[in-house]
Amino acid sequence: MRKGLFWLNDEQWAQIKPHLPTNQTGPARDDDRRIISGIIHMLQCGARWRDCPQDYGPYTTIYNRFNRWAKRGHWQAIFEALARCGRDGVILSIDSTSIKAHRSASGGKGGSMNRRSAVRAVGGPRKSTR
Repeated sequence: MRKGLFWLNDEQWAQIKPHLPTNQTGPARDDDRRIISGIIHMLQCGARWRDCPQDYGPYTTIYNRFNRWAKRGHWQAIFEALARCGRDGVILSIDSTSIKAHRSASGGKGGSMNRRSAVRAVGGPRKSTR
């Protein structure tokens, strides 16, 4: 395990594991602990799913698991269960703020700019009285 990555510890995993969906069909599911650690890491750092470190597994698996569980309400059920058995006096904040801006919104000055005519800039005679 590399440093700087998020990994669920044993206590956290013990609280989450009983609330995971078990009615899965098809091929064997990837390690839930690793996938959930990857989901939490990606939500904490705010990066694109495609940039997920390989230590957590394929980014498509991590994104698909997050997306499917969100649509089926599994995350809501997990959060509610964890809130019921949570510690008193602990304040948590979840912020999902995102603001879309044009890709060049951060560059250049805004507003109107008065430009001098090329003739005035060179010092030539004015053609009007303004």
